[in-house]
Amino acid sequence: MQRVPMELASNYEIVQTAHFINSRKFTRVALQFPDELLKDSTRVVSVLRDELIKDSDGEDAGRDVGLFVMADTTYGSCCVDEVGASHVNADCVIHYGHTCLSPTSTLPAFFVFGKAAINVSDCTKSISECLSTSHKLVLILYGLEYAHVIDNIKESTMLESSAICGPKPGLALHYADVMCSIMDPSKDCSTGHEKLEVSDIPGNGDCSHSEQVGSITTGTNYNIGGLRWNLPEDHKMEDYLLFWIGSDNPAFANVLLTFNKSEIVRYDPIGNGLVKDVAHQGKILMRRYYLVEKAKDANIIGILVGTLAVAGYLRMIHQMKELITRAGKKAYTLVMGRPNPAKLANFPECDVFVYVSCAQTALLDSKEFFVPVITPFEAMLAFTRGSQWTGEYVMEFRELIGSSVEVDSNLEEPRFSFLKGGYVEDTDLQESVEEKETINSLAEATQKALQLRDKYPNSLVKGNAKSGAEFFSSRSYQGLEMPSEDSSPRSFVTGRTGKAAGYKDENNKQEDL
Repeated sequence: MQRVPMELASNYEIVQTAHFINSRKFTRVALQFPDELLKDSTRVVSVLRDELIKDSDGEDAGRDVGLFVMADTTYGSCCVDEVGASHVNADCVIHYGHTCLSPTSTLPAFFVFGKAAINVSDCTKSISECLSTSHKLVLILYGLEYAHVIDNIKESTMLESSAICGPKPGLALHYADVMCSIMDPSKDCSTGHEKLEVSDIPGNGDCSHSEQVGSITTGTNYNIGGLRWNLPEDHKMEDYLLFWIGSDNPAFANVLLTFNKSEIVRYDPIGNGLVKDVAHQGKILMRRYYLVEKAKDANIIGILVGTLAVAGYLRMIHQMKELITRAGKKAYTLVMGRPNPAKLANFPECDVFVYVSCAQTALLDSKEFFVPVITPFEAMLAFTRGSQWTGEYVMEFRELIGSSVEVDSNLEEPRFSFLKGGYVEDTDLQESVEEKETINSLAEATQKALQLRDKYPNSLVKGNAKSGAEFFSSRSYQGLEMPSEDSSPRSFVTGRTGKAAGYKDENNKQEDL
């Protein structure tokens, strides 16, 4: 048996993973790697297979465990790829690297966050600096890849802060906990919500850092991106300075938007520096508000399915369909894997796309796309008449499931469009029931299409189509069509026979010569 490198075994938690597989007697295991870690997959499989044999007891010594490496995930690499795992009939998924810890739908999963390098001493000094200069309470949030050093940072910070700041009345330093490293959707089936459990895996501890300075036991619970914490009942998030340990990635953007009213600083482990200027937070919010206003004028909405594994995605898709339909607009559901500008360009009839995905992949840079791509929360703001943005922002679509959709009683009245600078009417809502029953929809769509052609004879602008069928009928090119004057089937014609080097008719011609 080969000797396992200590660094590899530690970073990929080989011992804990083997115990997880053997303790649950899994026989087909999918190992999901992101692109940047795929280079280590063969070594991980080799040492994990040896550890499985070593960890197994007498009964399971001969049990064969199939290990399948997955790459190029169907959607975002931060989510468990249950679709890819189902192709090999896997019993569970071992997820490596950055994760959003979104609950799975069917398969249990074990998460290996990795252990990113960080200068604990320098990070401690930055935290102490914030303690000495800020009058607010401090809440430590971090990327999951730095969870392995939080206990060390906590101990160092206690010594550093007492030496620099001294006793400070009312000072409290709180740390977020990691929710878990094991996810099993079958643990709590009665409520329909997946239960995140903490395992007794050797060397894994309790997968949390709950011992805090000024520990809180009652109050309001918060969770985001795999982290959880608790605040007293009389405290709000605005009362805290959020200290983020990690890079400027989608997880940090999730924190910025969700807690946009809080003061936030970031410690960069790569550059060993404290970044206090997060002015781009306001720019992101302004950009999202602009997209909401633009979506209000949309007639045709495409619902992009951005996940097939996160629990509750089907309920959210149905909720979005109902929301869009009640707003008098047309909705089309599209499943295409990872969206990109080229894929979305195949659906020019859509004025806006609603992207149903996990919180850390929901924000697509809409500047690269021809039309806006918004989140379900933004869709609820755009397509609910009379709704106003109070500054609250919800990235996690599971928190929106079941939210009541209030329809304004004055839907038929014109609404003011900030982009067009005037009042507009939702014409679909003004069509009476009698008209919809008596007028032939195909003839109506054709008539409107002809009007669009007359109005925009040489323009690429699609006009004011209200449905995909109407837009399709107004296009100059609609694919191959049978001649309308003669739709009878053509007679059968036999092609050339023989080899490509010399067909039979060619041989006959050569003989004649």
